[in-house]
Amino acid sequence: MELTDYIAQAFGIVGMVFNILVFQQKKQKNVLLFQLFAAVSFGINYFMLGAVMGGLLNVVGALRSVIYYFEKKTRANSVVWFVIFIVLFASSYPLTFLAFGKEPIFRNFVIEAFPVLAMIVATVAIRLGSSKMVRRLGLISSPLWLTYNCFSGSIGAIASEILNLISIIVGIIRLDLRKKKTKK
Repeated sequence: MELTDYIAQAFGIVGMVFNILVFQQKKQKNVLLFQLFAAVSFGINYFMLGAVMGGLLNVVGALRSVIYYFEKKTRANSVVWFVIFIVLFASSYPLTFLAFGKEPIFRNFVIEAFPVLAMIVATVAIRLGSSKMVRRLGLISSPLWLTYNCFSGSIGAIASEILNLISIIVGIIRLDLRKKKTKK
């Protein structure tokens, strides 16, 4: 491995730390802040590894986090923003093949679709405005990212998704299920 590979993996590890902390947040604003830091770190990680789809999606993901964080100023609760982000995520898919030269073979068509679907699911979770839904829908998006990461070679991102799945489950138990028990 060359120095740039080590630097890329370091950004992946930093992104992993922020990404894990997302699922331990009670407040939606904190969820968005940690998602922003994770998206920036992973965006750099993916671009440095040549995983353009992951990089593009994380750039849009960072923008999404900023827009939703400043919800009142940006009117993020408007369905317009939701549609814009879905369109941006979906348009990253053909761009990866047409503008960035990803080889158009069946395996790539399938693998490159996984993170797009993951980001759309995460956007739906954010739109719902509940950290509980971020955790629940994370059970869908995280395995999709994990699969993509195995093919992209991002060690930090692979570890991140494994730990994210654990963190999501811990967050659901700690913040969602225990809360139900104490209400009874």
